[in-house]
Amino acid sequence: MDNLQSYLLLLTKRSTVFCLLCLVIITTTSCSTTNDRDYNNKTEQHTNNQTVETEKNEATPQPTENTMIPNDNAASSSVDKLLASLTTEQKIGQLLLFGIDNQTVTKQTISMLQSYHLGGIILYKRNIDTVKQTNTLLNEMKDWQHTNNAIPLWLGVDQEGGKVSRLPKQLSALPEPGTLVNNDKPDYATNFGQAIGLQLQAVGFNLTFAPVLDINSNPNNPVIGMRAFGTTPDQVIDHGIAVMQGIQSQQIATSIKHFPGHGDTSVDSHLDLPLIEKSLVELENFELQPFAAALEHYVDMVMIGHLLIPAIDDTYPASMSTAAITGLLRDKMNYDGVVISDDMTMGGITDHWNIGEAAVQSLIAGTDIILVGHQPKLQRKVVQAINEAVTEGRISKERLDESVKRILLLKEKYKLDNEQTPMPNIESINKTVNELLQ
Repeated sequence: MDNLQSYLLLLTKRSTVFCLLCLVIITTTSCSTTNDRDYNNKTEQHTNNQTVETEKNEATPQPTENTMIPNDNAASSSVDKLLASLTTEQKIGQLLLFGIDNQTVTKQTISMLQSYHLGGIILYKRNIDTVKQTNTLLNEMKDWQHTNNAIPLWLGVDQEGGKVSRLPKQLSALPEPGTLVNNDKPDYATNFGQAIGLQLQAVGFNLTFAPVLDINSNPNNPVIGMRAFGTTPDQVIDHGIAVMQGIQSQQIATSIKHFPGHGDTSVDSHLDLPLIEKSLVELENFELQPFAAALEHYVDMVMIGHLLIPAIDDTYPASMSTAAITGLLRDKMNYDGVVISDDMTMGGITDHWNIGEAAVQSLIAGTDIILVGHQPKLQRKVVQAINEAVTEGRISKERLDESVKRILLLKEKYKLDNEQTPMPNIESINKTVNELLQ
């Protein structure tokens, strides 16, 4: 189906024979109106984006102004109806964002989509070769969702710029985020974000796990460094928020990270669990400032880091901590949007906890999406553990619905669909990106 509203319409049509009979005339008219509206919306979007299709069916989107608006009552009502129609297994699937092993859609990929009812996929460098291959891979997953009338997927990637760039080398390389502080051109950070969003949209992604809002305050930090926008809160605030908004302007959802702050660590959470021995006051006066500033704008997702901070929780890392996610982020900082875990296969989790139990605890703590980027065996353990927790009541129906509604509202906001993304015109995209970054 084209989007969540279309998915909901299909379910409604199937509800009762009476409704089918009553809707015959209405549907005849409304379908025509809907098709015209969908066509007009797409035509308007292509016009706004100045899309150019070549003889090879290549398309080149251009930077546009951000059209994201807060969720309205109509969207909430539509999502409520969709939520009520989902099975428990489908709801659990929306909480899952998994990695795949290959550069093509395989039987294993289809099995995951079908068995787990996945809400999203993340691609890594291992999955990405050329623009054509990546575009085809994403389109094939969309096609499967369309054929099976499934809710559109998050199609995500870590695209920060600099060394954390997953897109094919055919696309123009982007500078390190840490270099933006040295550029005094007005709107350069916004342009940088637009460039990221433009490249992602052209290939077929709809989500990036960026920007990094950590502060590069520890010279011994092995994992952040130039991924951060600066060494002070103000530098990160000024550049990070502008980048976030630039990405969003291209209809790409963002995930700020790594809450509550991964800058002042000497351990890489991919390998082990970092310990941050700061008081809450110290965190509020430094690490938390960029996140607090971003929350004053529209934030799509917040990624929680695998960081043990005894001043917040001396038992669980932030990604599993009720005190960090519900107490600090949601209650104290007043954030009610989507929360996603960092990859649960990282050493900061798997070296200390059973991954299934860690995922369950993360959801109980307030996380909405569990990211499991690697190893099908570990992904199965996570699915099994969450299913058991829901069956046993450790994760209540109300708690499950709360997360799924947040996710569906965000998908509706970005009008996720299962339509094919045309093969992009690489030369034209690179020209636009290079102009943005001059």
